Amino acid sequence: MYKLLIKPFLFLFDPEKIHHFTFSVLKFFLKAGFMRSFIGSFYCVEDKKLERKLFGLNFKNPVGLAAGFDKDAKLTDELACFGFSHIEIGTVTPKSQPGNDKPRLFRLKKNEAIINRMGFNNGGATAAALKLAKRKNKGLIIGGNIGKNKNTPNENAVNDYELCFEALYEVVDYFVVNVSSPNTPGLRALQDKEPLTLLLNRVMELNRSKPKAKPVLLKIAPDLTNEQLDDIIEIVSTTKINGVIATNTTISRADLNYTKEEIEKFGAGGLSGVPLQKKSTEVISYLAKKSAKAFPIIGIGGIHDGNDAIEKLKAGADLVQLYTGFIYEGPAIVKRINKAILRENL
Repeated sequence: MYKLLIKPFLFLFDPEKIHHFTFSVLKFFLKAGFMRSFIGSFYCVEDKKLERKLFGLNFKNPVGLAAGFDKDAKLTDELACFGFSHIEIGTVTPKSQPGNDKPRLFRLKKNEAIINRMGFNNGGATAAALKLAKRKNKGLIIGGNIGKNKNTPNENAVNDYELCFEALYEVVDYFVVNVSSPNTPGLRALQDKEPLTLLLNRVMELNRSKPKAKPVLLKIAPDLTNEQLDDIIEIVSTTKINGVIATNTTISRADLNYTKEEIEKFGAGGLSGVPLQKKSTEVISYLAKKSAKAFPIIGIGGIHDGNDAIEKLKAGADLVQLYTGFIYEGPAIVKRINKAILRENL
């Protein structure tokens, strides 16, 4: 029903406006606990074979919702109804910020892709923490994806990540350090070996000062060279972080079914969806093989069906996350992926 009726209607409207409209509809209809349970009975797959244990957390299945969809933790209880084992909120920054100028979100229907240049628009880490403190579904694993404010210079970026960590520590189950978004000027420079090691060492130092350390992961870009990926493997080892999320969106525009003029009209931003599928899997495979699977990997990028998810898992991912596939395929994609994983006996 989603692909035949709902998606064609939703895709008639501006992507960002319809995103907020959809959030309002879900908030209204799934406000009551019995409605969330009712919807969950259609979409959730319960099977011990799907369970995964990573960095001390028990995931009921391997499928999560990637950061960027519920930036401000407005809808975690409602989105959990669709069968996700974990939801990653954010990217959040210490201070609220409006993000980049609109329009900043574009559908590339011919490629089942999205270009976004949102720019970490969010209400700030403290506001997100207050929402998470009120959530009903305490069994849902929540990840906190953290970044720096646009106006914070890179030499002061560590302080922004510290502030986000402190604000979210009590209300998230794991952290993701995001230095790979292409939509905040200069942010990807923090992926270089020296600044990234400094940043992660400081986050881990802060983490160890807490009564209970939380898992810390690093989200990387798909556009890194093999030499840079080698650096990532070394950095994970030296900083003792808990894993990697591969990958964020790409700045590449290769192999799109659009003219050069049409692509230029879309403008800058990160590309996600089907065109990212192969590249993100290659990054996962490289990290897993080169490190001898020394750390957990969460795979994301172009997952639109069960086969895509299985490919990521076989390449070395321990969990997968959805974003663009969830938009194009609808909420039933989570159930379909979990059933495919069971059939494959992964």
